[in-house]
Amino acid sequence: MVYRFTIISDEVDQFLREIQIDPDATFLDFHKAILEAVNFKEGELSSFFVCDDEWNKEIEVTLEEMDTDSETDSYIMSDTRIGKLVDEDTYQKLIYVFDYMTDRCFFIKLMEVITGKHLDKPVCTKSRGEAPQQMIDLDEMEKKLGTNTDDLGEDFYGDQSYNPDEIDIDGYDGLDGIAGGDSYDGSDIY
Repeated sequence: MVYRFTIISDEVDQFLREIQIDPDATFLDFHKAILEAVNFKEGELSSFFVCDDEWNKEIEVTLEEMDTDSETDSYIMSDTRIGKLVDEDTYQKLIYVFDYMTDRCFFIKLMEVITGKHLDKPVCTKSRGEAPQQMIDLDEMEKKLGTNTDDLGEDFYGDQSYNPDEIDIDGYDGLDGIAGGDSYDGSDIY
C-alpha cells in the first residue's frame, strides 16, 4: 500500500508538491522527502502535527525528543511509522512546521491510498511552483505582516496586569502549605 500526500503552502499560491510514501516508512523518511522536494537544508527544528478535519493540531511528531509531560504520549520522527498515526479512511490532514521562529508550515493532506503497490523510499511525483524560503528573519516577517515585533504590545502577549486573587493555589501541585492569601517568593525552588 502507498499513501499519496499533497503538500501546499499558504505563502505561495502556485506551490504544490505530491509525495508518495509507504505507510511503513517513518515520519523521518517523510521529513527528508519533503526537504528534498522543496530544496530545504537539513538541521532545522521541525515537527509534524496530525490534525482533525478543521486543521486543529492533535498529535505532535518531533524531529528530536523534547522534554514533555510524562502523561502525554510523545512521538519522534525516527521511531514513528506513518501508518501508526495517519488514518487512511479519513484522508488525514497534517501540518509540517519547518520554521519554528515564525510558525511557518506546509499543509498536507492524504489524497489517495494506492493498494497493491509498495515503495522502498518516498517519491516526489508532482512538483509545481517555487517553495517559500526555509527561514525568514524577524525583520522580513515585520515587513510581511506590517508590524514591529519589538512593539507588539499586550494584545499579542496577553494582559500585563497581575491580580493574585485570580490564581487558584489549590490547582498547583507542589505549593502545599501556602494558603490563598499567603505570599510566595519562590526562594525554595533554587
